Amino acid sequence: MAVESGIALRDVTVVRGGHTALTDVTFDVEQGTLMGVLGPNGAGKSTLFDAIAGVLPLTRGTVDLYGDASRRGALAYVPQRDSINWRFPANVHDVVMMGCCRTGWFRQTGKKDRELVRLCLNRVGLWNQRSALMTELSGGQRQRVFIARALAQEASVVLLDEAFSGVDVGAQEGIIEVLQSLRDEGIIVLLATHDLTNLADRFDQVLCINHHVCACGSPDQAFTSTVLEELYGSHGIEFTPDHYRPVRRGS
Repeated sequence: MAVESGIALRDVTVVRGGHTALTDVTFDVEQGTLMGVLGPNGAGKSTLFDAIAGVLPLTRGTVDLYGDASRRGALAYVPQRDSINWRFPANVHDVVMMGCCRTGWFRQTGKKDRELVRLCLNRVGLWNQRSALMTELSGGQRQRVFIARALAQEASVVLLDEAFSGVDVGAQEGIIEVLQSLRDEGIIVLLATHDLTNLADRFDQVLCINHHVCACGSPDQAFTSTVLEELYGSHGIEFTPDHYRPVRRGS
């Protein structure tokens, strides 16, 4: 029987540089959930991920990982692309291999590690690009490499911050399909984005955040005109339930 696994946040408040980035954030994520974390730029999505990953101290509240999610190395964090040094001369194979090296950057890798890298790259459809430099890949391919690295880490929780940034619609669809397959294996996937695209209804749950929780639930429940106005303001936001997309009047 699989061990129940999940994430529970209670009254999480984070103050950074004198500014309150998050206030009283409370929600739960169960094992095998693909959750979209949605909100405008500067809403605190990256701060939330930093808090869950344990790289940022909480001013108040608790973040609990339980079951499989609590084991060492169980959480993989893919930060925003702007925070990654793309000049580092690493190829696809090397980046995914980093996920196998939780016990130390300089330990010798073996046959088991190489086989795991092969399986992970095949999983995201990039084994044939294993020798390519990261700088040679498209935005969507880079994101799939980082998903493969998370798989190599054998993570039960995957956090992706603005994974759709610089990625075309077709590549977004491919990424969502990979993430849904991880969800089907019991992995918790949280994907942060500021843009409500046509893929938003592919999430099992959505967390709408603007420094506090505006809504949390299924897309049908969370995406109301009131919530979208709270997220994006009252100046020209219309709710289109067919696509869960905010539309600017006059555009």
